[in-house]
Amino acid sequence: MRHLIAVDAGTSRTRVCLVEDGKRCLAQFQSDVGVRNTAIHGTNDELKEAVRQGIKQVLQKSGLSIQQVDAVFAGGMITSNMGLVEIPHLQAPVKIDDLAANVKVVRLPEVCDLPIHFVPGVKNSVPCVNLQSCGEMDMMRGEELETVALLSTLPVGKGYLVVLPGSHTKFVAVDKNGTITGCLTTISGEMLAALTHDTVLADAVQGRFVEAEQYCRELVLAGYDEATRNGLGRAAFSVRILTQFGVLDSIGAANYLLGAVFQEDVVALKSLKEHLGIGSDWEMVVSGKFSLQQALKDIFVRSQLFPEVRAVMSPVDLSLSALGAWQVAQKFLENH
Repeated sequence: MRHLIAVDAGTSRTRVCLVEDGKRCLAQFQSDVGVRNTAIHGTNDELKEAVRQGIKQVLQKSGLSIQQVDAVFAGGMITSNMGLVEIPHLQAPVKIDDLAANVKVVRLPEVCDLPIHFVPGVKNSVPCVNLQSCGEMDMMRGEELETVALLSTLPVGKGYLVVLPGSHTKFVAVDKNGTITGCLTTISGEMLAALTHDTVLADAVQGRFVEAEQYCRELVLAGYDEATRNGLGRAAFSVRILTQFGVLDSIGAANYLLGAVFQEDVVALKSLKEHLGIGSDWEMVVSGKFSLQQALKDIFVRSQLFPEVRAVMSPVDLSLSALGAWQVAQKFLENH
């Protein structure tokens, strides 16, 4: 395989990347159309058009024809009931071989001249979901590809908890055999956005998030510690107190709030660590945008839940989702 088109369609965005040799992105495309548009309008026509345009544009930018592309692979919410083709989640435990074996190949001539290979998501193994067990159930579509990509950069033979922050924070448990044993999701990113933009704290933080060059470990951990002592609600209001009395400026306040919000992730993980099968010797690896990645790393080091916590990034000039799609495609094509 030389060239692959990787499609990653999420809730609010669609990304298309033309991958060469599993190392480079020759061309990329991004649209602010996702499965949210399907939910709003009751049709996936906008999503189809976004994927069609994405494939068309990456081909034009790269100078390649569709005949020079070996395969098109798609993952993320595009495989949900609001996407292009619904595929049931695989039930954990799941290996990369299982993802490849359950790829669904569908022809959508109105979207692409080549068949599209849809990669399934993964859900936790919970026999019956009810009010008592719902906390143990979780699922993902797209993060399994990012996890596969990150695992390719890590030493084999040990367990990892992969952390992927964003609008949602996704924790993916992977045992020493490279098997995904389960996942855990929080909406920390959305909570941070809501507190930053839509509450009385908007004035204190000036409606802004922490940029990479503004990151302050001391203030992030101060917010984390306050939330640990008194809960998120009180720690969040402390942001206003600290700015009103001149202790913090807006950048400091944003750091403090970031730590307070992520404290909730520590609480969730402590509660469900055993259910996910996480061993005492597992390592935590955190990816994502720098400020979120560094905050989670610093907070989990402080929590002492893991013997080692480190930040990792894609080893090549590709997004993790595109690299994961390449690796699943290789497995699939080996057997077809």
